[in-house]
Amino acid sequence: MRAAALGAATAMIITGCGSDGGTADDDGGVSPAEAELTIVTGVYPLEWLAQEIGGETTAVVQLTEPGAEPHDLELTGRQIAEVSEADLAFYVEGLQPAVDEAVAQEAADSSLDVADVVSLRPVDDGGEDEDDHGHDHDHDHEDDHGHEEDEEDGHDHDHGDFDPHFWLDVELMSETAEALAERMGEIDPDRADTYRAEAERVGGELAALGTEYEDGLGSCEHREVVVGHTAFTYLTDRYDLEQIGVSGVDPDTEPSPAQIAAIADTVNERDITTIFTEPLMPAATADTIAAETGAQVEVLDPLEGVTEQSPGDDYPSIMRGNLEALSTALNCE
Repeated sequence: MRAAALGAATAMIITGCGSDGGTADDDGGVSPAEAELTIVTGVYPLEWLAQEIGGETTAVVQLTEPGAEPHDLELTGRQIAEVSEADLAFYVEGLQPAVDEAVAQEAADSSLDVADVVSLRPVDDGGEDEDDHGHDHDHDHEDDHGHEEDEEDGHDHDHGDFDPHFWLDVELMSETAEALAERMGEIDPDRADTYRAEAERVGGELAALGTEYEDGLGSCEHREVVVGHTAFTYLTDRYDLEQIGVSGVDPDTEPSPAQIAAIADTVNERDITTIFTEPLMPAATADTIAAETGAQVEVLDPLEGVTEQSPGDDYPSIMRGNLEALSTALNCE
């Protein structure tokens, strides 16, 4: 499989075809050929961490096109070769099946799965009991990749049962930064101290961001956050907010008329003033609910990618944009 992928990549280069995904030097960064270390990933928050910790000697290859929905990513032959050739594949198992498959086939021994670093939460499909929220879920289990199984609830789980949007919790991002720096140091021992120092710097920035959220959302008139799909569980649970999702964690799931009507009733009953949509999701459903209730439609960004509609141009600024949107919508002091 590795040889086939490399052959496909060579054929594309000869015929002049480019990769569907971004490359490390698209924005002026270092190219893989010039880098001391190359990291490949498929979702923006992991790209941001790798760039922050790796600095100018690390090439970060982003597999998802800017503005594209990362859940729907399909890899070209060249991109599979990029996974194979990278020093490290940095990913969240269950988020992008195409990346999971490529890592399993091409980079099993040179990968870092965030699901092995932090405790991911079980998927909130919009119908879980409220008591299930706010608790980390031990995802240790035995699957095809050799993980231990947790049969506490009587059946097996894979990472598809877990919510991958951990990056909306700054504490989990900080834990991931430390683990990434350690792994990068193992690959590139000469710069191990530098990677650890950069992870410490990033951790300080994330801690400051967390303090801003605690202060900004500490005292609010409302605590209900109505969203298009339940991608914000890590954020809402961290700051004691109530996420009300029109549909579940899968953004491709279309809500039924009954679901839309139920959300509209909730909005009216609780005097909710804002319906949140996302940069990478159509706003039609939010617009429908807003028209029926008189609520406003605003953007809350799950940080799956950076677009022109994002409330910032990088992870910290988008998180601060989300904080401003939440504090306004919830009428926080």
